[in-house]
Amino acid sequence: MTSKVIEFEDLTTLVGAGAVQQDDLKMLLNVAPRLVAADGGAKHALAINVIPDAVIGDFDSFSSDCHNRIPNDQKYHVGEQDSTDFEKTLSRISAPLIFGIGFTGPRIDHQLAAFSCLIRFAHQRCILIDSVQVIFLCPPEVEILCGQNTLISLFPMVPLSAESTGLYWPLDGLKLGPDQVIGTSNCTERSKVCLRVNRPGLLVILRRKNWACVMNALIASSSNWPVQ
Repeated sequence: MTSKVIEFEDLTTLVGAGAVQQDDLKMLLNVAPRLVAADGGAKHALAINVIPDAVIGDFDSFSSDCHNRIPNDQKYHVGEQDSTDFEKTLSRISAPLIFGIGFTGPRIDHQLAAFSCLIRFAHQRCILIDSVQVIFLCPPEVEILCGQNTLISLFPMVPLSAESTGLYWPLDGLKLGPDQVIGTSNCTERSKVCLRVNRPGLLVILRRKNWACVMNALIASSSNWPVQ
């Protein structure tokens, strides 16, 4: 486990170098005001005239403008090339809840790397968000108040078992896994969905418009995965 270099008591926005709409970043900063940039993600912060609280990365996509405008004591250089920018940042910050934007991008390999990181740092409450969806790693137990007939997909990245209430197709008794039963394109049968999972690895995916109920669900959940 990598030692933390920075801790926040507030909800935190983590911005990557991928596609980011300025209005989306501003929206997140209204609810998660601390801002950390993963390397070249600093360009998105500076584009809305916000100086990140910290920039973490190997700085291979860090422009001279970013270097000039961001104070040196807010830049954390991580020179190794064995991890992605998302991993470099997620492993070095601590916050009650983190929103990650600019990490899902158009490239599927980048998305898969981000999903892998969510599992390996399962103790970090992190919501990935883009213009289409919100994605998070299910904690041991969570209740989501998202209304009836809400599209919800559940994708097991590893073999696991789960229990659920409020889903049209329950998870109870199923052998879930990427090469077994998956739970995409499920639907809520009730206004509240309860999920219980036996190990880290279940991705929960909802439409972008459900971001606030996902945030509230993770804040309210008292269960968490242990630090690996």
